Amino acid sequence: MPIYAYKCGACGHAKDVLQKLSDPALTACPDCGAQAFAKQLTAPGFQLKGSGWYATDFKNSGSAAPAPAPTPAAAPATAPAPAATAAAD
Repeated sequence: MPIYAYKCGACGHAKDVLQKLSDPALTACPDCGAQAFAKQLTAPGFQLKGSGWYATDFKNSGSAAPAPAPTPAAAPATAPAPAATAAAD
């Protein structure tokens, strides 16, 4: 359940209230009884920092960059296969 900050516009009384999302907002100040009790806009209790968080971030936890494919010059040279000769005789 979220905690909402309320402040009275008449007397300045402030209070944090634990409420369900479905509960109606409070309007009567518990200190002076005026109908000036209103929710305050507050900053969240956490901050998201960094480039982002995605569903794929932890699937390959120890993966490194893929190894580069060998270049044709690095491959060992092989001798061409001898051509097959037809026996005509």
